[in-house]
Amino acid sequence: MSLLLPLLLFASGLVLLVKGADYLVDGASSLAKRFNVPELAIGLTIVAFGTSAPELVVNVLAAMDGKSDVVLGNIIGSNNFNLLFILGIAGLIYPLVVNRNTVWKEIPYSLVAALVFLFLANDAWFGGDMGIINRLDGIILLVMFGLFLAYIALSLKQEGATADDEEINIRPLWQTALYVTGGLAGLVFGGKLVVDNAIAISQTLGVSERMISLTIVSAGTSLPELATSAVAAYRRKSDLAVGNIIGSNIFNIFLILGISALVKPIVYNDVFNESVYLLLGGTVLVFLAMFVGKRKVLDRWQAALLLLSFTGYMIYLIIQG
Repeated sequence: MSLLLPLLLFASGLVLLVKGADYLVDGASSLAKRFNVPELAIGLTIVAFGTSAPELVVNVLAAMDGKSDVVLGNIIGSNNFNLLFILGIAGLIYPLVVNRNTVWKEIPYSLVAALVFLFLANDAWFGGDMGIINRLDGIILLVMFGLFLAYIALSLKQEGATADDEEINIRPLWQTALYVTGGLAGLVFGGKLVVDNAIAISQTLGVSERMISLTIVSAGTSLPELATSAVAAYRRKSDLAVGNIIGSNIFNIFLILGISALVKPIVYNDVFNESVYLLLGGTVLVFLAMFVGKRKVLDRWQAALLLLSFTGYMIYLIIQG
């Protein structure tokens, strides 16, 4: 019975996070459209931020509380969940055709993101501070994020593409204000519920905050990516299904970890290296899959291999406790 309440509050926090992000994106997009901001700019900023908002809020609150294991577990766990589980599910729904830019630029950049994270976190290898992701590291990550945004903006401009093909509704100002404030409130309150009750669950079960964050916290905050990529695969919009995952992984490391480190330096436990190695291996596996079998296609058997890797990873974490 003592576990039931934290679980219910944790689940409620996840619902508030996801719905808060939806309402914030809706309201902010409406406001931007009212002031004639191009849809491309809205998609690159507001909509992209919306799917990463749950991870960002959870991490900022955890960083403020000094819960470094929650910060790191959420980032690394979300990226592995995105790459192995969500991309695996999307690829099983329908084989994913991946465009040239994603193969040669975006997937390698996500690999660079994971490598930069690994080196900054383990700078003791190079004579730096032992196990600390400090504010300077946070600035480096944010600069890398800025370069990624510039690349995306330039690519879309050259291709004449739009970031989002859905019509943006211009709502009345009172409704827009309600959506924005309500969405922010949902994010903050939901994030607080998730962080506090994830810790309570870990204490009740006698497992580490690291394990809880790598599993249920990261999976919960990745629900927007799961919904987006699964629906995109079902509608045979491969670019959206794959781009959402790869882009989210880059966002998580460069933007969210960067902001978290600026809020408060993060103590890094090198036991996380195992999960980062998995992320590196999974990213390389996805890249190589583009040249095995049908070129630039993630086939169902390759997607099944990603899911099998994720299952093994979960079993390993549970055994470790």
